Amino acid sequence: MYAGYGSHPEGASQMSKLVTIFGGSGFVGRYIARRMAQQGWRVRVAVRHPNDALFVRPYGDVGQVEPVACNIRDDASVRAVMQGADAVVNCVGILNPDGRNTFFAVQSDGAGRIARIATEFGVANLVHLSAIGADANSPSIYAKSKAAGEAAVLKAFPNAVILRPSVIFGPEDQFFNRFASMAKIGPVLPLVGANTRFQPVYVDDVAQAAALAAQGLAAPGIYELGGPDVATFSALMQQMLAVIQRKRVIVNTPFFAAKLMGTGFDLLQIVTGGLINNKILTRDQVRNLARDNVVAPGARGFAELGITPSAIAAVLPEYLWPNRPSGQFAAIKDSAKNLPKR
Repeated sequence: MYAGYGSHPEGASQMSKLVTIFGGSGFVGRYIARRMAQQGWRVRVAVRHPNDALFVRPYGDVGQVEPVACNIRDDASVRAVMQGADAVVNCVGILNPDGRNTFFAVQSDGAGRIARIATEFGVANLVHLSAIGADANSPSIYAKSKAAGEAAVLKAFPNAVILRPSVIFGPEDQFFNRFASMAKIGPVLPLVGANTRFQPVYVDDVAQAAALAAQGLAAPGIYELGGPDVATFSALMQQMLAVIQRKRVIVNTPFFAAKLMGTGFDLLQIVTGGLINNKILTRDQVRNLARDNVVAPGARGFAELGITPSAIAAVLPEYLWPNRPSGQFAAIKDSAKNLPKR
């Protein structure tokens, strides 16, 4: 699906151009880094812990892709990694606040800082990853901070491209992988918001959109990115279970019960002083799960970018097979069932 590591990109003449990708070693950022390297760009991957991001180096030729240290809460740190950049992509986002990395500190203040400094430096193109559901009036702090981040970006850099993906899936995702792992443990799969609709989008399709925008090949503005499949949370889990060849009872957890659970887990994080980080279920996640996560009617999206998004069925089997009862031998085992009996 991807060009080989160390391959010479078609756009080798672009090697003089530099893109700084904030959060470039994360789930989405690494795919953007790979695509920009394949297009011949030098790629600066700005992350908090560069030593944990060394795996991005083979995405390009020697020295083409380099991880560098950056804290987006600090002006000097952002300026240092943006020096000489022709394009900037901000992929930094969090699902759970952790200490000083609150939703607004990261997704609003950090995003605004990147956009402001990009303007100061005369950066040609800025791409900001937000999320479907970004809404200043949302009851969710996550959604509010995403909306505040968009506003801060557009105020400082009016010609920015903002991408709002639905839930993103792919080999390293925390969506299908998480529930496939849960399905291996017990006979019941509990869901919060089983009837909430999603429009899952493949991670490399999002990366392709970001790479086009970073190269100035997309008109400024907001794009909502959703895949070709719209389904309820429950239906998506049924599809996942079919791929991993397991039968489980899907139980819709009522929102009132989910709120109580989220409150309990949040309190546990507070009383332990953050030693236990709530990665199970938060009150804010429950608020988000109560709202559909699909592309709004009339919104610009993949069609305007000339991209045909990938279907879930074409991708899930490629990375969920380890969760099957027979793992990599599932196909062989199924084939053996058709052998004639002696």
